[in-house]
This record gives sequence, structure tokens and C-alpha cells, in this order.
Amino acid sequence: MTINRFFIVIHISILLISCNLNSKNSTKEIIRFNSATGITSLDPAYARTQENIRAVNQVFSGLVMLNDQLNVVPSIAKKWSISEDAKTYTFILNSEVFFHNHPVFNMQKREVISSDFEYSFKRILDPSTASDGAWIFNDIIDQSQPFTSINDTIFQIKLNKPFAPFLNMLTMAYCYVVPREIVELYGDEFGKKPIGTGPFMFANWADGIKLNMIRNPNYFESTQQNIIPKLDGISISFIQSKQTELLEFIQGNLDLFTGLESSFKDEILTNDGTLNAKYIEDFEIQINPFLNTEYLAFNMEDESSPIHNLNYRKAIHHCINRDAMINYLRNGIGTPANGGFIPIGLPGHINYNISSFDLDLARKYLQKSNVDKNQLITLTTTSNYLDLCILVQKNCAEIGIEVKIDVVPSSLLKQQKSAGDLTFFRSSWIADYPDGENFMACFYGPNKAPNGPNYSRYSNMRFDQEYNELIACKDNSIKKKLFKKMEGMLQKDQPFILLFYDESIWIKNKKIKQVNVNALNHLDLRFTDF
Repeated sequence: MTINRFFIVIHISILLISCNLNSKNSTKEIIRFNSATGITSLDPAYARTQENIRAVNQVFSGLVMLNDQLNVVPSIAKKWSISEDAKTYTFILNSEVFFHNHPVFNMQKREVISSDFEYSFKRILDPSTASDGAWIFNDIIDQSQPFTSINDTIFQIKLNKPFAPFLNMLTMAYCYVVPREIVELYGDEFGKKPIGTGPFMFANWADGIKLNMIRNPNYFESTQQNIIPKLDGISISFIQSKQTELLEFIQGNLDLFTGLESSFKDEILTNDGTLNAKYIEDFEIQINPFLNTEYLAFNMEDESSPIHNLNYRKAIHHCINRDAMINYLRNGIGTPANGGFIPIGLPGHINYNISSFDLDLARKYLQKSNVDKNQLITLTTTSNYLDLCILVQKNCAEIGIEVKIDVVPSSLLKQQKSAGDLTFFRSSWIADYPDGENFMACFYGPNKAPNGPNYSRYSNMRFDQEYNELIACKDNSIKKKLFKKMEGMLQKDQPFILLFYDESIWIKNKKIKQVNVNALNHLDLRFTDF
């Protein structure tokens, strides 16, 4: 009977909150933004897309997290130690960290204990979970007993070999803690009825319309002197049209806007990436570093295509006008990629200090390739990047390479590139965690898709040897040398065409204060206020 009454109270509260979230006259401080591509789940096990991660970050927490400078700092774990052989990590948990209230907890505050992390991590690896994050522990953790709950406050992880970026990896949303009782109660529906430890609690979700969250009054980082979060709630709409979303933002129905498209970028941005004068009074623009490398990938295993010829790939590399791409198609947002695969902002980034664009050199490589000029190659992309690929098509035509553009849905592109069905395709790599190793993993042989992020199906034994040395290395000066050697191999073998290093762009209503966006493009609303 008590649980039934609890459900009724919760239901009424959510209805009242929902009304407040949707009321323009509400005195509640609710931040509103849109997710055009939608959110598929609030379960950390499926936090693969930027949209899912952005929402999951509000509801859940992990052992550690990243600060504004992308350094690993305590979260639910207040401290940790690493064994001399760098294979055992021991975490001491904060006490007084509680899951969000739920009737299954029998009206009691449910404290997070170390066995919750043991369960959460094993759940990621369980094939029945089919988690998008199962790969993160591949060939890293001890095979016999990787996760151990020593007591309620001590949690231990054992690796089978040293892996220097491991702490960074634990900041990923996949590694957030979940309560076993609730997961078992809801099963596959947990992602629609999540219970976490984060600054905001799930309120309600109308599929395809809106997702609402409310402030967690028991958030563990909050103190009497500094209440966190400061907002009363978050409201995320699912307007699919970016043009409609922009209109809603301009009309004041949304507080944040991100993701400019070519069809309307000139409406809101000047040619040099600043806000158009008519919007300056009401809005502010935030352009942030973004650890995202945009590129075109070759399928290195396709021997039937001209792209199998190294000189042919280098001809395409040198005929792309990246400066024009940034200046005319992106209004100055981003940096032409005239360096290595690791983007600007990470210690392993290499800048070759010279533009790759050289039509004469491109023609020389094409002539050297001896490829039949009548051979057509197909570049596969999604509609969002069609303008970039049209520029690539025109640039290739200038040296005599004919490119056909095939536009497919993003879901099909992911499926086909994972299966190795595409020869030449547009891609990008957004850092999962802030380490250059994460970018080099895209070319590590054993990571060949679908087993990992090596979508170009690149294979180089020397590269793999250097990669294995890299992941065990803790000396930053040695790591820098390894990055340089590995980037040199990639530059020589040309398994991709780099386009640009990205920047994230957020536009906010001036009434909103302190919207923090890090270089992973993660949204931190803990300190946001009106």
C-alpha cells in the first residue's frame, strides 16, 4: 500500500512539473534545447551518439570525470591508486552518494557501493546487454577476475596489461554506475525509466516530442553553501527540422542552439563566424575547441578500385581545397587539416605547417598512378555533408578524377562502412576520451571494423607494434615521439583524406549563464543559472 501511494505522489508530481516545464509563465528555471536526431536511450550502456551522451551525462555519474581542462578528477570515487606494475587500479568511493529515489528502495536512500560498479561493468560486457560500449575493455582487463568489490567503499579493477589511457577511458558514459534492482525491474525499458546519481532526475518522456528532467535535491556534489544543480530542470524537444529548431530558438522557445547547416548558416553567422548583427542583442555565441577530425576514408582492402593505388590516393589528397571548405562552406568554423589525424587540442597533434592543397603535385601523382581516367569512383555520404562532398567532387574534377556522390541515411552509412561495403566514404572521429591513443586506435589492425573503429581496414604491422608500445607508455615525451612516428606512417600510406579539425558552436539566450561545453562537446549544466 505504501508503494502504491508513493507511485501516486510521484505521478502527480511529474504531471505538475511537466505543466511547469511547458508553461511560459513558470517561475521554475528550466533550460530548453532540442535534439534534432533524437535520443534513443538514457541507459549508459547505449551512450554512443553525442545526443545520447549529452542526456545521459545529466542523469548518471561514474568513478571519475573530466574537468574543464580535460583532466581526470574525482567523482563518485574520492581517490584512487595504481599499482607499480600499472595493472591494478583501486578506487575509494565517497560515502553519501545516493541513487535517485524509487519505490523499489522501500522509501530509503539507496547508497552507491562498490558492488554497484562491479555489476555495472560486468553488465557492459554481458553479450545479452548488447552494449555499444562492450569494446572499451577489449583485450585490456584481466580475463579471470577483472572487477572486485573488496568492501562497500573499495572497488578494484585488474588489467591484463598496462594501459596508460585507462583512467581517461573510465570517464566515458558507458562506465557510469546503474542500480541493479532498477535494471532488473525494468529490463529493456531501463533506458526509458532511468535511475542514476547525476544532477538531474528523469521526469517524463513523450517519444518524438519531449524529454523532461528535474533537479536532483540529493546530488552528492551539492552543499549548503553551493547548491548544485542550480536549475530546476531540463526540457529537451525532438524537432527534426533544424530550420524549425532555429526558428523556435529565435522566437525564444528554446534557450540553446547548436549544429548549423549549410541551408541556413548565413542567416545567423557572418562570413567570419561571428553572430549576425540582428541577433547580437538577444544571443551570444560560444565557439569551443572540439576533438573531432573530419575526413574521407578509403577501404584499403578494396583491390578492385583505383583507390587501391597509393599515388591515386595522394592525388586526391593534394587536390582538396580545405581553406575554401572552411571559409565558404563553414563560415570560418574549424581549421583546415594540414597535419596529422590527431586533432588540435591534444598533445599528440602534429602540424606540418604547409597546405596540402597543390594541384600541380596532385596531377603528378595522378599521372604516376597510371590509373585509367575513365574509371569512376563513388563517394558515399549523408545529406548533412553533401555540400562538403560536392566541393571534393569539383576539386577532383579539376585534375581529371570523376567522382559520383551517393547520399544515404546515416544509419545505412554506419552499417555499410562497418561491414566493409564502401570503397570511399565521408567519416569523422570524435574523441571518446581525451587521449591521442583514441585516434590512433582507428588504424590499429585488431580494431578492424566491425570489431573496432578501424573503418578504413588499414593494416600495418609496424604501426600495430608502435600502438602496443604507446598504450603501455606513461612518459609523455616518449608518447609524443610515438605519435610522430605513427602519424608519419599514416601520412605515407594515405588511408584517408583529412578535411578539417572541427570546432563546436553553441548559441545561447543571453539570460542563460554559465553553459559549459568541453572539447568533447559534452554539455555540463550543473552550474547553469538564469
